[in-house]
Amino acid sequence: MAERTGLSVHALRYYEREGLLVGPVQRTAGGRRRYTTVDVDWLLICVKLRESGMPLSDLKRFAELVRRGPGNEAERLQLLDIHRQRVDAQIQALEECRSVIVWKVGVYAGHLARGEAGGLWDPRA
Repeated sequence: MAERTGLSVHALRYYEREGLLVGPVQRTAGGRRRYTTVDVDWLLICVKLRESGMPLSDLKRFAELVRRGPGNEAERLQLLDIHRQRVDAQIQALEECRSVIVWKVGVYAGHLARGEAGGLWDPRA
């Protein structure tokens, strides 16, 4: 499971303890965890939501709503839509940062190509 999800064994146990899984984890007769395809698919979604910055409290709420079953889809949608808006804002901010970097790279490249790099942002000047 750790290999398939990219989570460490420690992180998998944490997700389980925090109630982030949608169902109880099955166990073998020897007590080893046996994850289902549903568990894997769910954890892959959780990983992407966390990687994209979803707060743990929102992820817990989302898992709770999924565990409750049908009837709360509008609330699930609202959680996901708010998160999508946050991600869109992060993407926009990163695109603006990238534009500044691209512009600055062009400035430096142009000065270097013309042999005029001396004194660029020289704090002693």
